[in-house]
Amino acid sequence: MGYVGPGVIYRLRNAFPTATLIGYDMGYFASCITNADVLPECKLNQQIFGDVRSLSPDVLTAIDAVVHLAAISNDPMGLAYHDVTLDVNYRATIAIATLAKQAGVRHFVFASSCSIYGFADGADKVETDDLNPLTTYAQSKVQSEQALASLADEQFTVTSLRFATACGMSDRLRLDLVLNDFVANAVLKRHIKIMSDGSPWRPLIHVSDMARAIEWAVCRPATNGGDFLAINVGSNAWNYQVKALAQAVANIIPDTTISINSDAVPDKRSYRVNFDKFAELAPDHQPVFTLKETIIELVEGLVSLDFKSYDIYQSPLIRLRVLNKLQIEERLNADLTWTNHNPPRFETNLVYHDFQRNQA
Repeated sequence: MGYVGPGVIYRLRNAFPTATLIGYDMGYFASCITNADVLPECKLNQQIFGDVRSLSPDVLTAIDAVVHLAAISNDPMGLAYHDVTLDVNYRATIAIATLAKQAGVRHFVFASSCSIYGFADGADKVETDDLNPLTTYAQSKVQSEQALASLADEQFTVTSLRFATACGMSDRLRLDLVLNDFVANAVLKRHIKIMSDGSPWRPLIHVSDMARAIEWAVCRPATNGGDFLAINVGSNAWNYQVKALAQAVANIIPDTTISINSDAVPDKRSYRVNFDKFAELAPDHQPVFTLKETIIELVEGLVSLDFKSYDIYQSPLIRLRVLNKLQIEERLNADLTWTNHNPPRFETNLVYHDFQRNQA
């Protein structure tokens, strides 16, 4: 029930129309809906609200595949919630994977990140290169990959998808991502402020193309990559310097100016990534979105939200802001668990056959 999840739900439901799809989520961002005609989880058979740090083994009974997206998901949140990030992103990941293996789950798909490469000033990074995680978030992904590799075997296929930086429109849009942030500021202020000197490199991927890769991983046979596979997911054409991303946005949104902080401390998070292996192993699930299409889609989505009424950094489109607000309201504890008197206020069962009947 975050930024990536809605697209994954739609993709898996279309790819596997008769499958039983079950969601499991804490519900922090469930109400952060943007431009969705219906709750995305209506396409699930069931939505369970729960903490990945205390998942019951019963949830995994008779499950064929697990797609593990849950994470404290960016660097500012990792800085604000260091210990929680390691608990959710690493320890809970391994606990769930262990339970899944014991329950007979055959496929475990883990959402990793290209940020684990950290700083790379040489050739584009391939999967066998050294890892240099610079943040708590990236460190949690490296630790998870290492532990997952030891769990994989002939009966338990693990695919770690090292995603490029996400971007694009979603039914739960986030603006605390580089391209999304640039587009939002251009739409609202006609100005993009780059906090660095603009030179760092970032690979990007549209959130819908992430879902396309997850569909592939859910059924990936071990003969196609091995029992454990860590693979860069994105496109070689989508390696951009930050300043080039800002310019691409300005080229589409008239009268947008760009400022660069030439005196900024160098941003060490700079890396180009090679995606040849993904192209080789998943030729039918390659990214299809272009940068221009993604920017235009974001512009249209933000305009339809009447975005000019928003204060970007105080809005529910900034995930850290949502968590802080829930804590101020005493709905979340310091460890990001729901307080006893403020559980999430959502329905707990969304039945897919009702959705089918309504669409008939």
